[in-house]
Amino acid sequence: MSLEVAVAAALFVGVLAYALFGGADFGSGFFDLTAGGARRGAEVRTLIDHSIGPVWEVNHVWLIYCLVVWWTAFPESFAAVMTTLIVPLLLALLGIVLRGASFAFRKYSATLSQARTFGVVFATSSIITPFFLGTVAGAIASGRVPAEGYGDRWSSWLNPTSVFGGIIAVGTCAFLAGVFLCADAVRGGKPALASTLRVRTLGVGLATGLIVFVALIPIEIDAPTLADGLERQAAPLIICSFLAGVATLWLVWKRRFALARLPALIAVATVISGWGVGQYPWLLVDEVRLADAGGAEATLQALLVAVAIAGLVVVPPLALLFRLTQTERWSR
Repeated sequence: MSLEVAVAAALFVGVLAYALFGGADFGSGFFDLTAGGARRGAEVRTLIDHSIGPVWEVNHVWLIYCLVVWWTAFPESFAAVMTTLIVPLLLALLGIVLRGASFAFRKYSATLSQARTFGVVFATSSIITPFFLGTVAGAIASGRVPAEGYGDRWSSWLNPTSVFGGIIAVGTCAFLAGVFLCADAVRGGKPALASTLRVRTLGVGLATGLIVFVALIPIEIDAPTLADGLERQAAPLIICSFLAGVATLWLVWKRRFALARLPALIAVATVISGWGVGQYPWLLVDEVRLADAGGAEATLQALLVAVAIAGLVVVPPLALLFRLTQTERWSR
């Protein structure tokens, strides 16, 4: 394995972690937005605050990790993406900032009106952030980021592949969040609330799964290199994602929410991995190959050492944090 591939694999691990853990976090905004009025939606919003409260800031560790590894290991491609896709990236950043601020301010609102305002900002920004991040992935995968950067500022992300990428990102985030919220509701002794969330989760899961496969049609025309990769080397991952998604829906239907969490994570992880494997060996599709995009050899070697050390230092406490929050042992 070359140094470039090893570093890219380490980078993609961060992308997966952010998509899974940050995705479940962002997806809670969908259920917050659709919870209903102040009274009818209070129980759902209380559950969301309880579920994501201990971890909502932690998930951005993965975003920082991805950015640092990317600009250190592959600086020219990083510059090309930033200069071309500055608009959706700024909108995603705005969503992250507004989401964090409104989530905190809502708890300390002096009036119901203020709480409602911050709640709307929290829910809306939770949806727009993954959407714009998805459009960035779609722009890269469809070959709309030139190697020299400064590509078209609008058509680069306002195209079929990017729009479908954004919609799929929102859907997968909401689906993950729904599965975890159902499990949290049951663990908290609220089976009626779990039943309400179950119906919405099944709806989101079915809709997202349909969109994923419908999207293959326009991608065939709009992003032929990616489509070819999805039909060849990434096909086993797409099939695995389908099977895991079906298993998750069945477990949610049978109200086995705790068990449903694992196949839900697998379904999302494999569909995202399918995107990465599908566009290999390109870093910027049709523009820059991964093997040609790396920085100095010494830099890549040092980066791998730093990643290994960071993994030993950061991953164990993160695993403990998620274990505590998913078992409620911290509250006993």
